[in-house]
Amino acid sequence: MSTLSQLEFDQQHLWHPYTNVVKPGPTFVVKEAEGVYLTLDDGTQLIDAMSSWWCMMHGHRHPQITAAMHAQLDKLPHVMFGGLTHDPAIDLGRKLLEITPESLTRIFYCDSGSVSVEVAMKMAVQYQHALGYPGRSEFATIRSGYHGDTWKAMSVCDPDTGMHHLFQGAVSVQHFVSRPPVALGQDWPDDPALNGLSELRETLEAGANEIAALILEPVVQGTGGMYFYHPEYLNQARAICDELGILLIFDEIATGFARTGELFATDFCTVEPDIICLGKGLTGGHVSFACTMTNDRVANGVGGGNPGIFMHGPTYMANPLACAAAKAALDVLTGQDWQTRVAEIAAQMVAELEPARDLPNVAHVRVLGGIGVIEMKHSVSADAAHARAKEMGVFLRPFGKNIYTMPPFVITPDELSRITAGMLRLAREL
Repeated sequence: MSTLSQLEFDQQHLWHPYTNVVKPGPTFVVKEAEGVYLTLDDGTQLIDAMSSWWCMMHGHRHPQITAAMHAQLDKLPHVMFGGLTHDPAIDLGRKLLEITPESLTRIFYCDSGSVSVEVAMKMAVQYQHALGYPGRSEFATIRSGYHGDTWKAMSVCDPDTGMHHLFQGAVSVQHFVSRPPVALGQDWPDDPALNGLSELRETLEAGANEIAALILEPVVQGTGGMYFYHPEYLNQARAICDELGILLIFDEIATGFARTGELFATDFCTVEPDIICLGKGLTGGHVSFACTMTNDRVANGVGGGNPGIFMHGPTYMANPLACAAAKAALDVLTGQDWQTRVAEIAAQMVAELEPARDLPNVAHVRVLGGIGVIEMKHSVSADAAHARAKEMGVFLRPFGKNIYTMPPFVITPDELSRITAGMLRLAREL
């Protein structure tokens, strides 16, 4: 029997994400969580300013979501989805069709956001193959993007500055263009040389026989730098893709379910994608789950080709417990005035982060919906932020040059002020 304390055992045997196991940084043992608070083993309470990596949108242990999970657990925790179905999957599907872009009528349930990207990419390749274009097996994307940690998803993350540049000699080589140069809120220039579309067109035309789809995070690039760009880029990218027979995939794992102030970042656009990836907030963060949705054109294309069936089927696909949690989370979201709630959060962050603009080491401050970012001129250490967490009463986890928050929607003004004060402190001290 090990004599190590819980934290000692953790540091000697458990491997945390993006962590040096030889020199682990400050780590906290969480014993309980409710609402916006994490309660540590010593009783300290920290505000979860990250919504636990952007997924816990309605707070921890939301009563409506946990009740749905308890009820489902007593009836049907899991059953395979091959040849079988169940009410939670069907009811969630009905709800998704009510709120997602109208053209997306086919739903493929997945285990996680990264897997939903894998599914989308496989779907695009199989569609092109079914149409008689077996050579179209590659992808185009924009730099500074991030789409997950699984193998194919890594290939469309930024190959130089992204989190997976170490693997660029091992993963597939894809087609990259510069990130959209026109930021959200700027005037849109019609000159394709200035708005980035000339480079996109040139790349897609040159690779038209090899590219199955263009995949990107619409409007907001998350882990790649928290960059907000003009939706007109997406509107016109849609037209170029249609012209060349290339599918358009929107990765809305981080931006979906009102995080940007719109229900989906797609709603900033006048177009809809062929395939969309959803995750994170889908279950309100209560259990891992995701989905990939597509239109009838893609679904029928895959079904009409050889072998006809879509070649993917995870063991826990459409897990009833996750479906019940997701349906409850979407009911929570749509059952409130989420537009006003997110707008209030945005307005408060705009006002309270304004002083950061005057700090000498701050490069930029930006807010969109429930996303607040202080971009520094230098890289910021997550470990250094963690070391201050107990004193601030706020858990923040910066990455790269960004000190940011995506607070739960249930946060109060006083709690949000504690987050913004913590962000300003880190901007001054780190």
